Amino acid sequence: MDLMPPATVFAVVLFWRVIPDAWVDHPWTFIGVAGTTAAFVLALEWVYERHAGWRLTWREFFTDLFYVVLGFTVIDWVSKNWGEAPLLAVKSTLHIDTPWAMALPFLVQVALVVVLIEFGQYWMHRLMHNFTPFWMTHAPHHHITQLNAMKGWVGNPIELFLISLSVVALFDLPLRAVLCGVSVLMAVSIYAHANVRSDPPRWYAFVFTTIRNHSLHHSVPLEDTRCNYANSLILIDRLFGTFRDGEAAVVGQDQRRRLSIREQFAFPFVPVIAWVKARGRLTAAG
Repeated sequence: MDLMPPATVFAVVLFWRVIPDAWVDHPWTFIGVAGTTAAFVLALEWVYERHAGWRLTWREFFTDLFYVVLGFTVIDWVSKNWGEAPLLAVKSTLHIDTPWAMALPFLVQVALVVVLIEFGQYWMHRLMHNFTPFWMTHAPHHHITQLNAMKGWVGNPIELFLISLSVVALFDLPLRAVLCGVSVLMAVSIYAHANVRSDPPRWYAFVFTTIRNHSLHHSVPLEDTRCNYANSLILIDRLFGTFRDGEAAVVGQDQRRRLSIREQFAFPFVPVIAWVKARGRLTAAG
């Protein structure tokens, strides 16, 4: 079992390397890879459970599924139109060309995509944990009280959009390499949130995020969450001094109160809503 995460990453890279161009261009191929990977790891949770307290319930499953669908529909559309499209416009206006990127070997292109996306996510994630307005968008993700294969998709829509932003669109890279890189990040993130009894080899855990260190990021004391920010590339935490070794079996925030989907959506606006209500009461009293 300990070799399953690196084996999955290898399988994902091999798949994108060998499939025909028609498959690469088909929009359902990427969704199929993500769905197959998540389903496979969910199956592993039933057989190789890490913590009984994280055992997936039907309520959790359908909540997670809602967010997966949201991610591949609404969040994907918003990211492409509000994130990627403006970057492409800037690239065209400023005549930014990177022909050297197209000449790189496939594996180097994939590695470039992984680093570009993860570097941006790391700093956005770190900002969310250290600046209250951004934390309000990210906090719902930390209100989850168990970790499972699909939990990486769970969060407030504003956070999901912000964390999806990257500068990959500024680089001239083949779609095959971009989708492969994103699929690798997704596979690593799925394992990093999964309730699977698997502790990958040291070389893998040194570079990629695992459930062991990511569970610590989800631990209950808020101060303990300010570490291991990298969603998939824990090497970045090691380089910037935010890595912390350890594992947590109990996760959540605010007395581990589970938020409903409605509460997760409304969470960033709770202070504003409370302020408006307080003003209303003062006005009525006056």
